[in-house]
Amino acid sequence: MKIKDIVNRDIVTLTNCEHEPIHIPGKIQPHGFLIGVTSNWKIDFCTENISVFLDLLHTQVLGKDFAAVFGANAEKQILEYINEDKIQDVFPLEIELFNKLFQISIHKSHDIYVLEAEPQFPGKEKLADVYTQTIQFVTQMNNTKSLKDLCALVAQGTREITGYDRVMIYRFDEQYNGEVFAENCREDLEPFLGLHYPHTDIPAQARELYIKNQLRLIVDIDYKPVPIYTVDDKEGKNLDLSLSILRSTSPIHVEYLKNMGVGATLTISLIHHDRLWGLIACHHYSEKNISPEIRLAAKLQGQFITSQIDIRQSNDENINAQKTNVAFEQLTSLDLPILQNSLETIAAMPQLLELCNAAGVSIVSREKIYKNGLTPSDEKITALIEAIANKFPNEIFVTNKISDDFSETVQDSSFAGIIYHSLGNNDHIIWYRPETISEINWGGDPEKSIIKDSNGLHPRNSFNIWKQIVKNQSSNWKQYEINAAVKYAHALHNQLILIMLSEEEEKYRSQSELLKETNSELENINWISTHDLQEPLRKIQLITSKMLSELDVISTESISNSLQRVSKSANRMSGLLEDILKYTRIKNTRDKLEEVDLNKILKSTIKEMHETIAESKAIIEHENLPEVHAISFLMRQLFINILQNSIKYASSERQPKIVITASQEPVLIHDRYKVYCHWVCFSDNGIGFEQQYAESIFKVFTRLHTQEQYTGSGVGLALCKKIMQAVGGDIRAEGKPNQGADIIIYFPCDPEDTLLAL
Repeated sequence: MKIKDIVNRDIVTLTNCEHEPIHIPGKIQPHGFLIGVTSNWKIDFCTENISVFLDLLHTQVLGKDFAAVFGANAEKQILEYINEDKIQDVFPLEIELFNKLFQISIHKSHDIYVLEAEPQFPGKEKLADVYTQTIQFVTQMNNTKSLKDLCALVAQGTREITGYDRVMIYRFDEQYNGEVFAENCREDLEPFLGLHYPHTDIPAQARELYIKNQLRLIVDIDYKPVPIYTVDDKEGKNLDLSLSILRSTSPIHVEYLKNMGVGATLTISLIHHDRLWGLIACHHYSEKNISPEIRLAAKLQGQFITSQIDIRQSNDENINAQKTNVAFEQLTSLDLPILQNSLETIAAMPQLLELCNAAGVSIVSREKIYKNGLTPSDEKITALIEAIANKFPNEIFVTNKISDDFSETVQDSSFAGIIYHSLGNNDHIIWYRPETISEINWGGDPEKSIIKDSNGLHPRNSFNIWKQIVKNQSSNWKQYEINAAVKYAHALHNQLILIMLSEEEEKYRSQSELLKETNSELENINWISTHDLQEPLRKIQLITSKMLSELDVISTESISNSLQRVSKSANRMSGLLEDILKYTRIKNTRDKLEEVDLNKILKSTIKEMHETIAESKAIIEHENLPEVHAISFLMRQLFINILQNSIKYASSERQPKIVITASQEPVLIHDRYKVYCHWVCFSDNGIGFEQQYAESIFKVFTRLHTQEQYTGSGVGLALCKKIMQAVGGDIRAEGKPNQGADIIIYFPCDPEDTLLAL
């Protein structure tokens, strides 16, 4: 029978170190021996060092029946152990071989049963002692509050149980860079707490093995590997040792530990949600082995951590998540009008930042940007949105390092992390976090974790603290913060849809009102055409007919009087037609609004009306008037009509006086719709009117007095009403009989606002 060893002699280089087949080294550590048996209990694998523990050579064992070598009783004990599903049990099988006591760990590697035998440990710890230590630890564990406190307790407890010089709780980040999260060590040793180690220190294939086999022991770092031999009956024969206790370690890892001065190690995997969360890494600075009972107790320490990760992290996150839920409820319970300008109120709410613990937020809707807190400029926000839309067409994008995804043109020193959410219809919301400059202490330069020299590939030999300053990134967004942002973005999206529907409804309502008003105007124009215009026309016809029939007897004076009456009637018709023309020409011209200084308008109006004012001996007093969004020529027409109206209806009992006052600061004209306006008030001391007519005096051709009492077409104040509607404002009147009247005009401060629907 021909035999061969299965030692993997492939040389590890920079090109294959990440794929080093560490699960099939073909050799073990020498503190035990290994045999592999087939399903029919033929010994197919055996380590060279079996002769160290038993009076047997590996050449005498390979190819033989297990019972023929070790006896039928030993085979029976092992079969019972396997058949009772104790394979890979926490307790190894205690068995006597050739009058020597061994503890055998058994696992199955494909179709081979792997038996790893270690001599019975001297001074074996009693299970009762391990149980007592475990109960004490659980009691102490319940007194810890945070995950970090628990890990510190586990580090202390593991060191007390195992007796290693240093015990570290090693936690991985998303890229598998490690951090010493908790530590307990001899007082004379330099602490590693807080140090970071690059992901290359524990490559991917090593992490996979840590998931499969949760306990890894190196008894003596200076051990000489023992080769595994097998029957040479087929090419490429090998043995997967992923679950092995005795598996030999990668030469690079051994050299790495030697460079650290470590003599022995124990490593326990911390598995959380099927992912390697971290390790309990135990270092000893001389040779050290521990019994199966101590290994079990140490493994339990790891179970304590992994069983508590969700609870401890969830507890911390739940407290913070509750704050975001409160912020969300406060935002969504706001009693806001269904108007576009309600976004100003939303953006200004501190809860919008508290929602995901952001430093700033911007809402972009209809090309207008609403901001709060620490945000970029409007230009940068627009550029950022365009860049995100081009590169990430999804509706949500989250990063804590914007520089990784976008060029300098989008970067801004005021932020490094964002949560972006599209709201549809070219609307967007973005939360911002500023750069958080942090210092990371690495255990050696992470860029020099693997070094190649003339002698081959080596791990670094320097573990001096290497400081790295991390810039251009914010603190990480927690999942509950992202969820809260997404949840509110959907709520805001629905709000914007409601605003759009409300505006469409208001648009149709306004059009309906306008149509109704237009029909009313047409009826009035038809009435004036058939009544007011007919009356002076009948007078002209009557007078001219009478003059023609009495040409022979009529005197010159009578002709003159008749012609004056004709002229007066014709002038009245002309005035009526001119006012009707002015009224019908007024249209909604809000797209042409401009900044208008009402002081200049008033000054030019008074100058234009100089003769009328002088003739009536009216006194005009005024304050400083505001600048408003309007149209100059319409404002002049407005002021002329209001002043003419006050002069026309002056009291015969006193000298006419008109006082013009104005708001010096914007005032809230409507609480619900949050419309801020400037107002101007024209107060006179004329004849006044009953307040019940305050609305009707603005209707076209509506008159409170007869033509004989006060001349006019009845279009003047209706024309004022239409002018104010054209610029999105409003006009109101307040009167007291025989005391005077106030005409108040309102101009929205924001040209996008309108008072027509309020």
